Amino acid sequence: MANILAVGIATLDIINIVYSYPQENEELRAIRQRFSRGGNATNTLVVLSQFGHHCHWAGSWVNEPDGQTILKDLKHYQIDTTWCHIQSQGKVPTSYITINQQNGSRTIVHYRNLPEFNFTDFQKIDLSTLDWLHFEGRNVPETLKMLQKTVTDFPKLPISLEVEKMRQDIEQLYVYANVLLFSKTFVHAYGYHEATSFLQHMHQQLPNTQLFCAWGEQGGYAIDQQGQIYHSPAHQPPQIIDTLGAGDTFNAGVIYSLCQHQATNIALKKACRLAGIKCSQEGFKFKIVPTL
Repeated sequence: MANILAVGIATLDIINIVYSYPQENEELRAIRQRFSRGGNATNTLVVLSQFGHHCHWAGSWVNEPDGQTILKDLKHYQIDTTWCHIQSQGKVPTSYITINQQNGSRTIVHYRNLPEFNFTDFQKIDLSTLDWLHFEGRNVPETLKMLQKTVTDFPKLPISLEVEKMRQDIEQLYVYANVLLFSKTFVHAYGYHEATSFLQHMHQQLPNTQLFCAWGEQGGYAIDQQGQIYHSPAHQPPQIIDTLGAGDTFNAGVIYSLCQHQATNIALKKACRLAGIKCSQEGFKFKIVPTL
């Protein structure tokens, strides 16, 4: 199994499940509430860990009650946190999430009061032990330095980069990654209404990079280094329960396949299947680990 490091954030998620999404200024009773660990990078690691990969998280953490909740969950999934930066004060990022029971949609209000994981922290990591390195596309100036160091010191180490949101100068990071994972939200913010033309545009700039794009109910799209476009329909479960983290699960599916040196189209198909399975359940723990 692969030795995988993800650099990003972990959050405490406070999740309210409601019968239908409220109107502005409406008072609504939640059907139920749960607290869980979240965050894009750690969600992806939790999925990969269940397939037997050796997973490590590098991010900022603070030793307070909510931080302990996060750490306990990561330990449950055997995710190593040795390379985290433990802050002396602050509050772990918290996401307040409303899930609509009728269609599984999720609406998120996010709060954070914790410094980002930075290049100084990253320099302490022994990258020589890794088979795959994954980054959230955030904290661009510091992430740029991390990517540059990795490519210089370990040019053969595969790197994936999640591009979820439009951030200033984020395009500076693209050239250092072997795999780019774009969200539908980002593609729309970039000015494209569908994935194919966006991927073709990006391929012209990055011909040696595998590009993937999760597209919700329509599945996902990808383009390989030869410029071949692929589409995979979404895996439709009997009932959509919870779409929270479906994109993170899609990313895990891509990484899972590419770690096995599978082709772009196969990675896309497996990522869509895994994301669909996740949408049929609450949270990320599979009762039975899917066969991909």
